Amino acid sequence: MTRVLVVDDEPQLVRALEINLRARRYEVDAAPDGFTALRIAAEARPDIVLLDLGLPDIDGVEVIRRLRRWSRVPIVVVSARRTSEEKIEALDAGADDYLTKPFGMDELVARVRAAVRRVESAAPADDVHLIATEDFTVDLLAKKVRRRGRDVRLTPTEWHLLEALIRSRGRLVSQKELLHEVWGASFSTQTNYLRVYMAQLRRKLEGDPSHPRHFITLPGMGYRFEM
Repeated sequence: MTRVLVVDDEPQLVRALEINLRARRYEVDAAPDGFTALRIAAEARPDIVLLDLGLPDIDGVEVIRRLRRWSRVPIVVVSARRTSEEKIEALDAGADDYLTKPFGMDELVARVRAAVRRVESAAPADDVHLIATEDFTVDLLAKKVRRRGRDVRLTPTEWHLLEALIRSRGRLVSQKELLHEVWGASFSTQTNYLRVYMAQLRRKLEGDPSHPRHFITLPGMGYRFEM
């Protein structure tokens, strides 16, 4: 049974989440603040964390950073903060998804299922070097890409972008994080670079570039690679 840790200081919301999640056969732990959340996460080892950012002791972004020092548990931020800067900060800290309050319970549960499924289906990145999708294969060690039995020639920048996405497969990678990793810190605002090179990767690797199934865009937030 999937174990969910709900971190929020609004008792009514926590109660509503507990009722709805347990009705769907999830185990639920709850924490009203960041330090309690970190303690429960270490002791109970939840399968996923639903995290508010506005906590009474430490900010939710700091909770994400501290969790990421030792855990890869999926973290879905559930917050009233709406600006793109706040969303990007949480994603850069290591959150996997971001849902803005108020939200529908069906959407929340769907995101919980998706986040847990990605973790269950993804092998540890350090142990896997051959990635096979229905449309193409990537050998990270040999730095080779093949599609329909033929080698695909990528530019160095295309390769670095592809590798960065694959090594974070299943996780939403913010625009800032990708720009920093592929182009360097001085290019952190050049989002047009990402649009151009992502379009090139899709043309070379997607079965239908206009309806991508592997290189997913979350507008204003970032990109995610799906197997």
